[in-house]
Amino acid sequence: MFTGIITDIGTISALEQRGDLRATIQTHYITAEIDLGASIACSGVCLTVIEKGTDWFSVDISGETLRCTNAGAWAQGTRLNLERALKVGDELGGHIVSGHVDGVGRVIAIEPAGDSHLVWFAAPTELAPYIAPKGSVTLNGVSLTVNEVVDVSDGVHFTINIIPHTWQHTSFGTTKVGDAVNIEIDVLARYLSRMKAVLG
Repeated sequence: MFTGIITDIGTISALEQRGDLRATIQTHYITAEIDLGASIACSGVCLTVIEKGTDWFSVDISGETLRCTNAGAWAQGTRLNLERALKVGDELGGHIVSGHVDGVGRVIAIEPAGDSHLVWFAAPTELAPYIAPKGSVTLNGVSLTVNEVVDVSDGVHFTINIIPHTWQHTSFGTTKVGDAVNIEIDVLARYLSRMKAVLG
């Protein structure tokens, strides 16, 4: 489990296609404190550390993960939002995040809003019921609050106000219109939807 509070920005230093895609990620984490087999959320995707060095770790990315996330667009030099798994007793500063991506959206507009940035995202139809004003959503691993929501014919458009600290300390600082983003809906919304479907 994670919180959506980013603690490092990693950079992909190498990609190697094996049976799965292996990514090596440069990090500022103290890797001696990271166990092999540990989970790290990489731009919202929960991945397992399978190898590590002084300032890097490697993960394997399955074909299913490539299909369901924006990881297929990752390249050498791609910056990734990193978060280590939540420990019992840690501060829950964002919201409960699983690292299981529900779909891929796109950045459709970026506007200045005081010192912040107002960013418009498009999400697919299947995620539209789970995105609500003032609700939580995880975008590329970052816990954020939804502002405005507009239903459209092919899904939903919604806005996020990204404050300067988040803009500077996550990969959003280099975000461009057209970029794909990993979307994880609020786990509570997921369970409420399932309960409604079962209970009628």
